[in-house]
Amino acid sequence: MKVAIGCDHGGFSLKAGLIGVLKDLGHEAVDCGCHSADSVDYPDFAAEVCAKVASGECGRGVLICGTGIGMSMAANRDPNIRAALCHELFTARMSREHNDANVLCLGARVVGPGLAEEMLKVWMETGFAGGRHLRRIEKFSRG
Repeated sequence: MKVAIGCDHGGFSLKAGLIGVLKDLGHEAVDCGCHSADSVDYPDFAAEVCAKVASGECGRGVLICGTGIGMSMAANRDPNIRAALCHELFTARMSREHNDANVLCLGARVVGPGLAEEMLKVWMETGFAGGRHLRRIEKFSRG
């Protein structure tokens, strides 16, 4: 699967490791920036990742900033996106299983690289359960 990944300066140091995890899992990472630790505006990178997911160019997306909060707020402005801000393995799993999250948001200053990598693995490997969960997300989502 093609996975769009983007970050701001706060998530720049974590992004390379997560790209490696995606590749190890057999996915193609589409790097949407940023490409240095210089200060940038996170909504620009959220928009690029979300556009690739919403259009179907990429099956899922990953967004990283300092806390993950700004990225999740920006991403969820698009009705085709179900971005989940996760801080541990259980919410990463449930965001896929119950909410069919198509964008994972992470805070590089909140979770360490080891936990972030494990969360990404769980998130990529977990399927959507459907059923009653589908009915619920159809009430707020187009994608």
